Amino acid sequence: MMHPLNGALGVSMLYSLLFALRKSTYHFVIITTLGFIVFGGVIPGSSRDAAAQGFDSKAPFAYLVDVETGSVLLDKQGTEPMQPSSMAKLMTMAVVFQQLDQGRLSLSDEFLISEDAWRRGGAGSGGSTMFARVGSRVTLVDLIQGVIVQSGNDASIALAEGIAGSEQGFARMMNALADEIGLTGSNFTNSTGLPDPDMLVTPRDLYKLALHIIRNHPTYYPYYAQSEFTWGGVRQRNRNPLLRINIGADGLKTGYTSEAGFGLVGSAVQNGRRLIVVLNGMASARDREEEARRLLLWGFRAFEKAVLFDDDEAVGSVRVFGGEVGRVPVAGRDSIQLMVPKGSRPDLRARIVYQGPVDAPIDKGAQIASLRVFDGDTLLLDAPLYAQEDVAVGPLHARALDAALAMLRQVWRGIF
Repeated sequence: MMHPLNGALGVSMLYSLLFALRKSTYHFVIITTLGFIVFGGVIPGSSRDAAAQGFDSKAPFAYLVDVETGSVLLDKQGTEPMQPSSMAKLMTMAVVFQQLDQGRLSLSDEFLISEDAWRRGGAGSGGSTMFARVGSRVTLVDLIQGVIVQSGNDASIALAEGIAGSEQGFARMMNALADEIGLTGSNFTNSTGLPDPDMLVTPRDLYKLALHIIRNHPTYYPYYAQSEFTWGGVRQRNRNPLLRINIGADGLKTGYTSEAGFGLVGSAVQNGRRLIVVLNGMASARDREEEARRLLLWGFRAFEKAVLFDDDEAVGSVRVFGGEVGRVPVAGRDSIQLMVPKGSRPDLRARIVYQGPVDAPIDKGAQIASLRVFDGDTLLLDAPLYAQEDVAVGPLHARALDAALAMLRQVWRGIF
């Protein structure tokens, strides 16, 4: 039976705590106020200070993330919808990779290049193409390279038609997978990214999609680092300019339409650190390349790591409904870390957020909350938190008391 507050957003009060930033000389106190903690003292800075440091992106849309810690280093309209152009092909490939992993496709499978795929995506279409011949059959392994390396619209349409029967059917598969991944601000209507007013994504969703491909499809991700591909006698270089400069890039995808401008989702690794950058709306391919390179170099050079909580160190507690105890402590699975710009001193705020109170029983290790760290209104980190203890269902009188208290809180909120 659902209790009255099930589904409501809960924010736990974090206890006051004095601790040190590991691997640094900085110390600060966490002070709790109305569910927020304020990081005081001389902690290094955050992405909010980019403009203050004289750094800002020239791109209308820009999003830069340190993958290991999940720290958002730069967020410029990261949750605003935009047209993805060929960056939408990341979702096309995510669906294909899922089908391969599930055994529903094989790299040797052949797909027909239909007249529609040829007319809208072939040599005469005026867009990016693999130069596949109408009526020919092409193996999946070649179509994958045609999409990733050459950004072929003909290859994308052939995949959509061969997997789902039509682009409309394939778009439904794209959106279903988007829901699974947690892309909350995106809608896919075709496999190519060709202009459609209903086809919109956010920079943050493109980051999540890129991370999904890197983490969940390591067998196929190396295709994104492939420098060139020849098909139909035509040799084409990978359109990702980051692969041709010494920055550690190994993916992912560019995009361009006159409506959207020049965009890119890129990933690079230096000294074991992976960054993912998303930008869109640039005026030229050269501007896109220079801005992506500038953002990545800044991300690699201007930040240092702060350990906020060690492995299994309790961050706070979450209210339990109907349990043998009223609260359960939560912690990260590993240490909770934040990348912070060198040499600045902002005030950071954090809060534990969860849906609840959380129903008992609760298994130790279950993800039941997240720690969100903010600089002003900018979300810098969203780290999952896990129950540190098992919580069994409490006796009937305790559950009845919880229900009564929940009802009173609901009434109180309704009044005030």
